[in-house]
Amino acid sequence: MVVDLVGGCRAFVSVSEAGSFTAGAALARIPQPVASRRIAALERHLGERLFDRSTRRATLTPFGRDMLPPAKRLVRLAEAMEHDARRARLRPMRVAVPDTCGVRDLAELAAEARALEVHLEFRAAMPGERAELVRTQEVRAALVAVPAEEGAWAVPLGLAGVATPPATVVHLETLRAGRSGGTRRRVWLQPEDDVPHVRDRVLRIRDAVGLQPAQVAVAASLTSAAADVFGSADLLLCSAAQAADLGLQWRPIGEIDLARGFDVTAALGADADRLRTGLWAAVGRCLGAAGT
Repeated sequence: MVVDLVGGCRAFVSVSEAGSFTAGAALARIPQPVASRRIAALERHLGERLFDRSTRRATLTPFGRDMLPPAKRLVRLAEAMEHDARRARLRPMRVAVPDTCGVRDLAELAAEARALEVHLEFRAAMPGERAELVRTQEVRAALVAVPAEEGAWAVPLGLAGVATPPATVVHLETLRAGRSGGTRRRVWLQPEDDVPHVRDRVLRIRDAVGLQPAQVAVAASLTSAAADVFGSADLLLCSAAQAADLGLQWRPIGEIDLARGFDVTAALGADADRLRTGLWAAVGRCLGAAGT
């Protein structure tokens, strides 16, 4: 028979301190019959009576007096372990995230995680850095860039500019310079989209519709890309959520359905599962994924 040694010792110590089974059970915050059963099970396990039951008071037997000090040590050790476990559960789980995630969305994600007793901290990093941060154990998990069809989240991309486009989509071929020349409009990619499964597809469309190589460029940061767009007729490749945050007019791309894909990589499968399942919708909102 399996014995709850810690539970039995807790009941034993409480009853010995209170001097009665009823008061000891109350001290241990358990019903009196439960305390009696646990002590009886402990006595069977140890092979000797702990209390003299011939009197109304819970009087320790000589064997009980010998067993009381080690029982107290075991209870203190169990309480210390439970305290350490509570502290460990509160230790933040550091997650590497794209720098496209907004402060409010990250705060809402952290709040939802706390309801699940998961405490999150975030570290913004570029696409190529995030998985490496998991490998070097600087973070416990990372939202990594993957092809949209392979990810847990997909973020549709389009083109955004200062002026309201005349059509419901923007075709890249309309950016070709006319015979009269003039300034060529450019498409700016932010660092988050400087990954093969996004960048290379845009470059193929650029070449297919006859744009100049310089008309598609990767900016050093989202801020610098947005600055170029605000000061010209250039367009920014971004999500609808990013365009709304920047006050830009967003449209899908006419020649291609383009999306960022994201998945989770983590040292522990349980950490990945927390983000991919229980917090799926909140993570999706941070990324700007549709349907979340």
